Amino acid sequence: MTATAAPTAAPFRFFDVQVARTRRLGPSMVRITFTGERLDELVSGGRDQRFKLFLPQAHQAAPVFADTGDGWYTAWRAQDPTERPIMRSYTIREQRPDPSEFDVDFALHGADDPAAAASGGPASRWAVGARAGDRLTVLAPAVEDNGGVDFRPPPGTDWILLTGDETALPAIAGILSWLSPGTVAKVWIEVGHESDRQALPTFADAEVNWLVRDPAAAGQGAPVLDALRAADLPAGTPYAWIAGEAGGVKAVRRHLVGERGFDRRAVKFTGYWRRGATEEDLIAELTAAAAAAGRE
Repeated sequence: MTATAAPTAAPFRFFDVQVARTRRLGPSMVRITFTGERLDELVSGGRDQRFKLFLPQAHQAAPVFADTGDGWYTAWRAQDPTERPIMRSYTIREQRPDPSEFDVDFALHGADDPAAAASGGPASRWAVGARAGDRLTVLAPAVEDNGGVDFRPPPGTDWILLTGDETALPAIAGILSWLSPGTVAKVWIEVGHESDRQALPTFADAEVNWLVRDPAAAGQGAPVLDALRAADLPAGTPYAWIAGEAGGVKAVRRHLVGERGFDRRAVKFTGYWRRGATEEDLIAELTAAAAAAGRE
């Protein structure tokens, strides 16, 4: 199967983009296609390529930055929270060179439910109302081998395990499209509705299992974990990629390492979101932890 080298320190650049078009993929997700100048300089590494997306405040036509140079993060943190761009992390679902554009799939988290106006975060609510011409800024890679790609199975991997909820669906789709012919992949994807299923083209020998949540058990069940506990997994050396809600991701990792005997170094796990927390909360926690580590 295909293996990749260790990630390199890659430059990321700011790009001003605008919405070209939108397309609803199902009850829980909308695909937004972006275009803009210099997008030929944006180089996705494919797979689960992540980047930073910056939304304007409600009273702004486009994101307003104090600095987009090397010190952008410090300057961004220092900006008035009511003026600074709203930062979120997303996956590049697909990039095309002619015309230069890329797709991002947004999980809506109920933001389009008129009976629950407060549902979803800022990005979900923005995506529901996005129209052609709406302007954003992204911080995205300028080289293919970059630190925003986490899916990197090492040499000697015999088979792949992928799990996630709808927030991880774009990355899982990108990974499946990248896998080489004959690669064995076992996949579990949790979604909110039966019609959230998507076609996931791949050359791999992939078995995709769709798990539809019970609305009455929202936030209580663990569909992916329950399915894994009951699964008959292949023999050989696995590589696991797990993403989605942070609590569920940790539980799946504990199961794979503690109960299934996976080498912890062969389990890549990422919390794309955490129940009850905003990305601002998570950024503040990471910043505080980094500062504490620096003092030590």
